[in-house]
Amino acid sequence: MRSLHTPTVVPSRGVVLLAEDNDYVRELMTSSLESAGYAVVSAADGEDVSTSGLLRAVARALGRPEEPFEFSFAGMVDPVIVTRGLEQLGVDPTEARVQGLLGSYVAVLEEEVEAAPRDAYRAHAGVVDVLEAVSRREGVAVGLGTGNIERGARIKLEPLGLNPYFSFGGFGSDAAVRSELLQAGADRGCRVLGCVDEPCRVVVIGDTPKDVEAAREMGADCLAVATGGATAEALAACNPALLVDTLEDERVLP
Repeated sequence: MRSLHTPTVVPSRGVVLLAEDNDYVRELMTSSLESAGYAVVSAADGEDVSTSGLLRAVARALGRPEEPFEFSFAGMVDPVIVTRGLEQLGVDPTEARVQGLLGSYVAVLEEEVEAAPRDAYRAHAGVVDVLEAVSRREGVAVGLGTGNIERGARIKLEPLGLNPYFSFGGFGSDAAVRSELLQAGADRGCRVLGCVDEPCRVVVIGDTPKDVEAAREMGADCLAVATGGATAEALAACNPALLVDTLEDERVLP
């Protein structure tokens, strides 16, 4: 007769939101945390964190089991994701309902980020150094461009201490189209620099083909960096002004 091993049940110590883009490392850390008694919500990157939070917020607000949306979130802004998700679930996406769910999403995201160990977050190579250097340059304004609503974006940046670098930005609550929300951020940057009526060069740093395309649509240069989900080959096919593997590349700060 084959003997069966009965696993030891470890009392739950809480929920950990684990964000790690390396599959092997993410699986290893998940296994270790679960062995230590934590319930783990794993995510490959910041976008996955948003996905997890949005799905949980919708399930909580509607009082139904969490279920994945049957469409890709890639390149979509938060309000549009919620709208399409409600439509998929057969729920009327009124403006009040969408805004209410976005508020619930922020609350869920705060809970998940607060529960996660601080060493579960890390900035990609060169990010902090570039932000430090560019922020000190005269005549330069640094803004954040993201499809997240602003509060959600700020929550995700807080564990890394990156919020002080971005005094303004373009967000998912500004526009449903990526190039338009980036333009909203660029306009705010121009006002910060006091060059509203003068030409202002805009450089978009992005890690997806959609970022390169959005930059081109708004007449901006794009510095593409292959630290996200897109390969260097996919980014090169979009013909960015500059393509680097990481922001440590010496060409980033001439």
